[in-house]
Amino acid sequence: MSSEGRGRPRLEKPRRPGRTPRDEILDAAAELFTEHGYANTSTRRIADAVGMRQASLYHHFATKDDILDALLAGTVEAPLQLATELVAEGGPAVNQLYTLMVSDVAQLCRGTWNLGALYLLPELRVDRFAQFRRRRAELRERYRALAAAVIAEYGGPADADDLPFRLVESAINRRSDDGACPPEQPWISADGALRTLGYDGDFGALRAAAETRLALHAAVAT
Repeated sequence: MSSEGRGRPRLEKPRRPGRTPRDEILDAAAELFTEHGYANTSTRRIADAVGMRQASLYHHFATKDDILDALLAGTVEAPLQLATELVAEGGPAVNQLYTLMVSDVAQLCRGTWNLGALYLLPELRVDRFAQFRRRRAELRERYRALAAAVIAEYGGPADADDLPFRLVESAINRRSDDGACPPEQPWISADGALRTLGYDGDFGALRAAAETRLALHAAVAT
């Protein structure tokens, strides 16, 4: 019997989006953490927002930290997987970097809740979240390596290799300030990064290639 079929019955019909109770818990926690603060949110409050008993929530997550960890992991694992696939496929670094940036900015912008804002929580400094910090650092290094390759090929400024990663995460501040990102934000960020790194080629071709690759990635994911 799967874990989704066990546990105490729900207090009422599902009131959150998600295919499983776990997804509903994550959605409720994401809203509460981003809107009211992590320290001000209890597991009881999360359970109430989902419409389940607190004991049932513990069937899916042992602690509040586990919920936060799952939310944070979701923001870095997908771009890390895409980066790994792109590097394995080969091809120009400029295409790889452009595609990765567009995908990463899009996922930071399109989520219902601005999960990237949780990166600034002081709680993330403790050992419990060391793996998340390592994975985020790994993603940053993937960006730097691709940016350095583009700089080397197109003669851009040598000290700009961290710019793409920073531009990607600027989407977090854009959402915090304006409430949402404009639809073109992923392309604006990618275009700006590549221009700064020295690329002066056909941006239309870059965009078309990225759209094709990301459509394939989405099809495989589903």
